[in-house]
Amino acid sequence: MARVTAAEVQAIMSSYPADLTAFIAAANVTVTGYLTGKGLEADQLKEIERWLAAHLAELQKPVKESLEMGPMKLKYAQGKLGLDLTRYGQQVKVLDTSGTLLAIDKPRATIRVLSESD
Repeated sequence: MARVTAAEVQAIMSSYPADLTAFIAAANVTVTGYLTGKGLEADQLKEIERWLAAHLAELQKPVKESLEMGPMKLKYAQGKLGLDLTRYGQQVKVLDTSGTLLAIDKPRATIRVLSESD
């Protein structure tokens, strides 16, 4: 069962989709799956779930790649990914004092063992 309501998510967003149900459900599954048993208090889990739902909803908005005004043209660089992509995701990283969501947001390293023939 979700820890947050649509009204609680809407309270932190300047604009939002009409139906936040899917985003709240995805945030709930993520928070429950990754953060249960990590030593976080119930109120922390609720806030993480709220901000994560807002992050997921915000990702559905179209991203402008450029803007033209008369002779001026501005192209947006999109260097940030994952939780860094929205201000809501950035807040999730602050709220998750266990560092778990930050760790899964980073690229994973691979290790390959070379044999003598390599």
